[in-house]
Amino acid sequence: MYGFTDMINKLKASPKTIVFTEGTDARIIEASSRLLAGKFLKPILIGNPDEVFEAAEEAGYNINGATIIDPENYDCFDEMVEMFCELRKSKGMTPEKAIPMLKSGNYFGTMLVKMGVADALLGGATYSTADTVRPALQIIKTKPNNSIVSSCFILVREAATGDNEVLAMGDCAINIKPNEDELVEIAYETSECAKVFGVDPKVAFLSYSTLGSGKGEDVDKMRNATAKTKAAHPDMKIEGELQFDAAVSPRVAKTKCPDSEVAGHANTFIFPDINAGNIGYKIAQRLGNFEAYGPILLGLNAPINDLSRGCNALEVYSMAIITASLA
Repeated sequence: MYGFTDMINKLKASPKTIVFTEGTDARIIEASSRLLAGKFLKPILIGNPDEVFEAAEEAGYNINGATIIDPENYDCFDEMVEMFCELRKSKGMTPEKAIPMLKSGNYFGTMLVKMGVADALLGGATYSTADTVRPALQIIKTKPNNSIVSSCFILVREAATGDNEVLAMGDCAINIKPNEDELVEIAYETSECAKVFGVDPKVAFLSYSTLGSGKGEDVDKMRNATAKTKAAHPDMKIEGELQFDAAVSPRVAKTKCPDSEVAGHANTFIFPDINAGNIGYKIAQRLGNFEAYGPILLGLNAPINDLSRGCNALEVYSMAIITASLA
């Protein structure tokens, strides 16, 4: 696992609390045990305490020191129901509807973040992405200046110099065909996430065209999104639209866009749609030997992240550190 030392040191200086929505899952238990041993992140496991400790014993991991909260026996459950009904009153939410919803781990855990019991949430080991994102949208909601939730992947590999090469790619998992204004949000949030990993973001809006070499609606979209992002965030280092070779190869950039400070040196990539993004990060992961961390959800008022249902305990541990670092 590359490049996590700085994040762990920051968490040691200011420990956070993270809620896991699936407290009896063996992968969650193993990751929680490791986090407890490190003493920089406090896990809350959702589930029946007897069942959680039994699962931990079966898996052979020590989770002494973890907080275990059972939705069926939570002292502040009435307060949670009242708050949830208030948040969802425009949708006709009633206590009768709210109670069964809040007894599910995804809604219960998200409400723990909303109530300030936890700083962050990590779910999805058994839930779908939609089941993690839906409560986040309904309860945590997007930041004041955001209209969407987006995502990015952080890709890390050890360079020949011994340092870590870190790239950010968005949006590879949530928005299928983002429009120009949504791409502005995606670019800003992805660049802010990249900073958490020590990256000085140089943002490339990717296309099959470089600065007008190609034509088409998709080219226009990326060119216009670039211009809008530059206007909205003049301090960001941005170029677009760029073909991938012009974005990363100084030799190609010298020919295609010699006056750009970003072209040839980009490390933060904005894709035109989810097809390109998902394919792109997986090519980097499988052929470029990058470790891929994500999807990291962006644009919410609090850090909520989604695991792959095929994840392992190391991925849970890594994503817990990332999620808490965003708090």
